[in-house]
Amino acid sequence: MRDKIIAGNWKMNTTVDDAVKLATEIKARLTGFKDAILLICPPDVNLYPVQKIIEKSVIKLGAQNMHYEKSGAYTGETSGEMLKSIGCDYVIVGHSERRAMFGDTDVVVRKKLQAIIEHDLIPILCIGEQLEDREAGKTEKVIDSQLNAALKDVPTDWMEKIVIAYEPVWAIGTGKTASPGQAQEVHKFIREKIGREYNPNLAEETTILYGGSVKPDNSDALFAEKDIDGFLIGGASLKADSFEQIARSASS
Repeated sequence: MRDKIIAGNWKMNTTVDDAVKLATEIKARLTGFKDAILLICPPDVNLYPVQKIIEKSVIKLGAQNMHYEKSGAYTGETSGEMLKSIGCDYVIVGHSERRAMFGDTDVVVRKKLQAIIEHDLIPILCIGEQLEDREAGKTEKVIDSQLNAALKDVPTDWMEKIVIAYEPVWAIGTGKTASPGQAQEVHKFIREKIGREYNPNLAEETTILYGGSVKPDNSDALFAEKDIDGFLIGGASLKADSFEQIARSASS
């Protein structure tokens, strides 16, 4: 049975005090929660203090980015060894904001993905189309291309460790959300592609998350779809009550 995951991407939000307060409240609200893996991804400067709050709880820690080199003259970057040393389990890679604003090309995404796995961390590989792609009927073409680029030379035993997050770019931070049917269509396409490229059993075991203005009032309907295994949440993860409500949609 594939994992369900509820992941919060805090992006460039929260001071240390804010992060500690938010993590503390999320931990209190979801103590003993077992219906999905809970994951929070604070900014790098808040990773260690948040880890001290959530250690020995059901909540996992993730990073929003990671450099593909092990060490060196890369000012402002963070290595896999650094992330491991403070208790990270997951790393987001290929997010549309990284691709659009910070030059994370397909080649860079692939190198980061491979480095994440080499450091025994779990990558959350983000893929998704722009609005003009969807309107032109090119959604599957874009998704196919991004997957081909990221998973090039990735063997089966590595693929088993990868979580995929489908995030339609037009729905990130815009308030727009793909309908459950639209999201399911793309999730099904992704799963079928993995089945063709690797094997059907691996496809059935691959966790595929949806991200794109997920909120408490749409999470139940999205989660009800066959191939949606959880969420990568942006703004709604910055409030403990809304993160809890979305997490509990896994229970239904």
